[in-house]
Formats: sequence, C-alpha cells, structure tokens
Amino acid sequence: MTSMQATFVINLGEKAHVPIVSFSATSPSLTSLQSSYFFQFAQNDSTQVKAISGIIQNFGWRRVVPIYVDNMYGEGIMPFLIDALLEVDAHVPYRSVISQSATDDQIEIELYKLMTMQTRVFIVHMMPKLASQLFAKAKEIGMMNKGFVWITTNGIGDRLKAMESVMNSMQGVVSVETDVSDTLKLREFKTRWKRQFQQENPEIIDVELDAFGYRAYDAAFAIAMAVEKVGNASFGSQKGNASSFNSADLGSLKVSQYGSNISNALSLTSFRGLAGNFSLVDRQLQLSTFKIVNVNGNGGRGRAVGYWTPENGRLVKQLNSTNSCNVSAFNCDALGPIIWPGESLSIPKGWEIPENGTKLRIGVPVREGFTEFVKVTPNLRTNTIDVTGFSIDVFKAAVDLLPYALPCDLIPYAYPNGSSAGTYNDLIHEVYLGNFDGVVGDATIRANRTLYVDFAMPYTESGVVMVVPIIDSRTKNAWVFLHPLTWDLWMTTLGFFIFIGFVIWVLEHRINEDFRGPPSHQVGTSFWFSFSTMVFSHRERVVSNLGRFVMIIWVFVVLIVTQSYTANLASLLTVQQLRPTVNDINDLRRNGDNVGYMRGAFVYDLLKEVKFDDAKLKAYGSMEEIDDALSKGSANGGIAAIVHETPYMKLLIAKYCSKYTMIGPIFKTDGFGFAFPKNSPLVSDITQAILNLTDDGLMTKIEDKWIKKDSNCKDSNGNFSSSALGLESFWGLFLIAGITSIFALIIFVTSFLYEHKHVLMHPDSGTSKSKRIRTMFEIFNEKKLSSHTFRSNQHSDSGVSAQDHEVKVSPNNNWPESPQSYTNHTDATSTFSREQETLSHGQASPETIPTIELAITIQETHETLETTLSRA
Repeated sequence: MTSMQATFVINLGEKAHVPIVSFSATSPSLTSLQSSYFFQFAQNDSTQVKAISGIIQNFGWRRVVPIYVDNMYGEGIMPFLIDALLEVDAHVPYRSVISQSATDDQIEIELYKLMTMQTRVFIVHMMPKLASQLFAKAKEIGMMNKGFVWITTNGIGDRLKAMESVMNSMQGVVSVETDVSDTLKLREFKTRWKRQFQQENPEIIDVELDAFGYRAYDAAFAIAMAVEKVGNASFGSQKGNASSFNSADLGSLKVSQYGSNISNALSLTSFRGLAGNFSLVDRQLQLSTFKIVNVNGNGGRGRAVGYWTPENGRLVKQLNSTNSCNVSAFNCDALGPIIWPGESLSIPKGWEIPENGTKLRIGVPVREGFTEFVKVTPNLRTNTIDVTGFSIDVFKAAVDLLPYALPCDLIPYAYPNGSSAGTYNDLIHEVYLGNFDGVVGDATIRANRTLYVDFAMPYTESGVVMVVPIIDSRTKNAWVFLHPLTWDLWMTTLGFFIFIGFVIWVLEHRINEDFRGPPSHQVGTSFWFSFSTMVFSHRERVVSNLGRFVMIIWVFVVLIVTQSYTANLASLLTVQQLRPTVNDINDLRRNGDNVGYMRGAFVYDLLKEVKFDDAKLKAYGSMEEIDDALSKGSANGGIAAIVHETPYMKLLIAKYCSKYTMIGPIFKTDGFGFAFPKNSPLVSDITQAILNLTDDGLMTKIEDKWIKKDSNCKDSNGNFSSSALGLESFWGLFLIAGITSIFALIIFVTSFLYEHKHVLMHPDSGTSKSKRIRTMFEIFNEKKLSSHTFRSNQHSDSGVSAQDHEVKVSPNNNWPESPQSYTNHTDATSTFSREQETLSHGQASPETIPTIELAITIQETHETLETTLSRA
C-alpha cells in the first residue's frame, strides 16, 4: 500500500521471483531498487512536479516552502520538485518537515514558525490523515486567510473525498489531481461497484472510489491478463536456498518457477483501463494528464481550473486548448479564475512582511567623505543613531510607494567606536551570510557582488569618470591656430600639397610655359601653384585635360578642409573658453602623472588593470583633500586627475565647478543599487518603486536637495573631448584625390611611352637600355611642339612681318628699345639648334628648309647684338 511497505516486499519478490505490484506506492525512490519483479502501477510522484512548477510559474512566485511528511513518501519527491522549481526561477528558502505521528501542538509550532517568515506559498505533500490535521490547525491560527497560497500534490488531491470533514478548512486550496476521463465503461463500473459495496456495507452511505481505487482495479485486470497469457492452471515452486535469505524466518520461502514468465507478460500488457490508457515502460505506468482543482464550496471535489498534459508539458485551461504557458512565459493566463484563501479573487503576492515577526535588518555603510549620500550621526540626546543622506531618502521614498508596509531598521556597519567595520564587499557579504536583510547606501552594482546578492535597479548614473583642472585655452596658448586639426591631418594635408604639385608639373611640363624654365624655377612654381590653391589664388594656367581633372578634385578637397578648419578655429576662439588639462586617461599614464582615487574604492583595481604604476596612485577620503591635491598638481606632489564614480564626481563638480571638469565615463559600471538576498521578492518591488520615483520627478527633487550646485556655476554637461579635427573625418576625400592623381599619372605615362615607343625599341641593338631611358627623359624635358598650345603660338608667329624680326634701335643710339625684344630670338635660337641636329641626322624635309634659313638669320642677328652690347 505504501512506499515503505513496497520497499520490504519488493526485496522478498526479488528473491522469490514473484511479481510485486503496487497501485498506491508513488515514491520515485522505488525505481532505484532496480528490481525486475516490481511493477509500479501508481503514478510516480515525480511526474506531477512539472504541473506544480507550472502553477508557480504562471503566477510569478519566486519563493516556495514545501511542507512534507518525514518519511520515504515525503522525501522521495523533494529532489525532483526543487529541480522543477528552479527551472521556473522559484527557490526554496526553507523546508518544513512534519513527522507522520506529529501531534496538533507540534504542527501548530511549525506553522507559527512559517508565519514568521516572508514566504506565503506552501506546497503540501503528505497523506490525507496528516494533511487533515495540518489544514485544520492552519485554519485555526489564521493561515488560511487572504495572502496565503496552498498547493497540494495528488496524494491529497486524489483523496479529497476522504477529507470531507476538514473541507471547510481547505477553502482556496489549489490541488493537483490525476485526471480520470468520465467514460461509459467507468460509469458502468461505478454502478456495479457501488451496488455491490452497499450490499456488503449497508451502514456506509454515499461512498465513491478515487483514482487509486481505479488503479487497483486496472492492476487486478492487468494481472489476470498476464496469467492468461502464461496459460498455466497452477503455478509450481521449488524450495529456495535458505542461505540466500538473510533471515531464518524466511528459510522456507520458495522460488517461483513461473514468476519470470508472468513478469514478462505484465511488461507487455496494455489496454484501456478505468483510469485511462494502461501501458508500461520499464515496469512503470506512463504519464497521465493532471487536473488543477480549486477547492471551493462543500462539494468535496472542488472546481477544475486547468489541466497539465504530458503531450506538451504545460498548463491549459481546457483539454485540446491552444492557450498555454511554457517555461519561459510569465504570468500568462493559462488557468481559470481561482478563489484564494480568505475568499480573495486577487492573486496573492506570495510573500509578506510578518506582522508578528522582527523588522528587516538593513545594513548601512559608514564612510569618511561624501556624506551627502550616507551620513551616520550619533544622537546623544536620544542615545540613538540618525542615518540620513541621498541614498537613504531614495530608499525611504521607494518604501513609501510599496503597496504594503515594510518595517525595517537601518543599522550602521561599524564598530562600537563608530569607525567602519569593513569595505563595501564585506558589507555585501554580510547579507549573504544572513546577518543583514539588505544593504541601503551608495553600494555600486558589481559583477563579483551579484554572486552573493541581488540588486534592485540602479538609482544613480552609471560609469567611472575622471575629474581634471580646466584652463583658459584662448589666453594661455599662442599656438591655438594649430588646434583645429590634429597632427596626422596636418601632415597628410602637407603631403598632398606636395604630391598634387608634382602631379600637375608632370602633366603640364611639356605643354605649358608656366611650368618650364630652370629646375629651381619649376620646383618653386609647382609648390607655389599647389599651395596657392588653399586660398584659390593660383594664376598659372592648367592646359591639359588630365591636369584639369586632377585640379577639379583637389580644389574640392581643399575647399572642404579649409572651411572645416575655419569653422573649428572660430569655435575654439569664440565658444570654448575653457578646456581640460587632460583629455584621456592614457595621457596620464604616458606622462607619468599622479592619479587620485577614493580610499577603499574598487576604482583602484580598475586603474591597476590599465597598467598604472602603484607609486602614482594616491588615495583620498574627502572632497577637501581632493581639491587640495588637484590644486597642487602632479609636479608639486599632488595629482593631475581624480578617478571615481559619476555620482561622487558630480558632487565634487557641483562644489568646485569653476576649477574642474569631468571627462568620461572612462570605465563602465551600473551605478548605485540596493542589495537584498538572492531571489528576494523585494528586488522587483523596490525596482518598480524606483521607476515610479524617476517617472514622477521625485528622484530629481531628492537629488537637488542633497547635491547643491554653486550659484556661480553655469550648467554644463562637463563632457570634454579633443576638439581637433582628425584624419578619420577626411580620409575619404584624400583617398579620392590620391586615386584620381595616380590614375591621371598612369594615363599620362602610358600615352607618353606609347608615343615614343620607337625610342625604347630602337633597331640599333648597340644602344644601351640606360641610354634609351636617358633619351626618354630628355624628350620629356623638351617642349611638345605638336601640342595645341605651341601650335597656336607658331601660327601667330608666322603672321609677323619681316620688319618685326628686325631689332629696333633708337635713332639716337645703337641700344635696343627693350630687353623683352630678345625673347623671340632666344626661342629661334633653340629652334635653330634642334633643326641643325635634325639635318645632321639626315632627317630634314624640304618643307623645313625655309624655317631653317629664317632661324639662321635670327641667330646671326642675335649674335651681332650680343657683341655690340658686350662692347658697350
């Protein structure tokens, strides 16, 4: 009948080779016996834990206390139940174990103990007799009132009819029952059984079978089917080995010759029984559907509010319904309306602060500086301790918004002399140890701390910032004109000026007089032309299409860069009057400056992680000490910057806004938060209250009360960064200009080499490669007379009269009118030289003869004039 009885009998059946069948032993621990002769026709208790956890998950409860009988039946389900609760993020802070022979007084003591706890959700797993005592006493002491939740396993739910005497004490209970379908076969059996039972027991009226009774009938039916399969009218046995039994009394126990055959036949038996489908896997009955029942009224059976089906493993309002809850859902409506204890229709929170319990012990940190957040002051008049501050006011305002009273005592974490008893990590650990019920103060939410406690939503800004002195950048910096651009952008721009000048010279040298002349003149002209584009004052012409294409792109780049420079410089000179002495924490490390931090703060570890020398880190405790150190500076034994959390540094800036500013955040943190034990229901409630404080604007009022700004301070976000424009803002423009210039050079070089390929491929094999290359450079250095620019000049010269070629001499002397008159003669001389070289190679054509004669005449005249001038 019971699990403990089954354990003993299973051992006998194993030795006697006799099948042992139980229709009521439900303990999961029976499966660990691994007996090939044991058949568990009852529903294993571990199969219903998913249904129970589904109820917990459906209403979002986070803490549950199981109440179970202290025996094998009660303990067997616990590991499976706790695992199922953890899957839905529900935890078991306490287990209430009641002896099977407990008296009413013992049960009352245990219930009073539960009343002093916060949890109000209880799962009861015990036999009906003990459960009747429990609920009767719970009703008596007021634990069946509004706010309590009672859930029972099917050990009670399947036998509710047997507990009719205490049904009034169980109003509002939610119970798990084995669902038995109301079939025609079941109704006919009920009629037959009830008629026979009344004949045998006329004094018992209105009796009914429960699920265990139906299982008993199905068990007998399965055994009968197995015996028929074996087909033997009688079953023989032989005397066993007495030494195999560890008891002299069992020495006469015989071993069945056909037990194994019956066991095999039972394992294969399957049919549609009274309680549902009957089939076995590893000699255990398969899962069935559970019905969720709300005990309400005097009907005895209660009212079905939902089902749990093994097919999908979740709750549904009706069988074959699609409305369900899975493990990841929260507060979905998978159950029908429930009337809770105290005839309440509202869903209980699942926890409360007990009225007859002690107040919450809330730990408060004690610190030296920045007492605006938490300040602990002994009150000598009342011999008490006053705790005030921004963090305390936020907590009290949040508690006032809770829909219930939360009595608590704020206890400073300090020694009797008033000094701090440890670090913030130590205080957090005290909550984990159970010495405090929470921590209220300026405790930062850190990953290592969340391993021991849960934090409510942060109520301050997050991040670690750096506070540095500020200086006037307009009056103290003579090189402010260099600040609009970073050095990498300056050097890139300079390099492109030189590169563009070279590209234009290459493209224009052969066809443009503006880019010819002595080498120094060509270099100067190229640089002058490139740099003059910065102010668009270049006067040299660009005649080639490739050069014009390059200049279109480059002028656009110069326009963008110069306009950006002008705008940024104007901003530096007119808008930003003050700037920080340091813009980046890495500058402090590279410069070897001293850096400050708050004594005992975790910021020290962050600074060590970024490779700060321990000798350069200095600890401080108050704003006055920090102000003095920053005023001295790192060179004079002070510090160049103080690194700490945003809320503290906002307080520092509010007091010294004219001297310092904030940079950052440079590290990420989650801000200040209130800490509570793991899985405490207070976390979600306080979080919701903090959100309401923020939305209603009360948080801002509390902040203005404690963080008072200097009336001379101007509002500023305090965030400074480098104002110089960097290469990253313009690299796309420079990339386009560079690609365009290189593309133009490639086209020019390809065209030039193709035009003079006969020089590189000279038929005279004796000509060296270096000489041919030198010849190519000489050709490049010459004018390209076939260019349209020179053709137009030659056409203009051909129309000049012969008198224009004569040197005009003043009638009063032999001097020429102007030195500029020799220009054409000089060009003619150059032409003559080239034509002479042409004749020497035998390549002159008849058409060139007049030109050569004219050049000779001009050359002779030029030499005569030079002789006359030298004599003069």
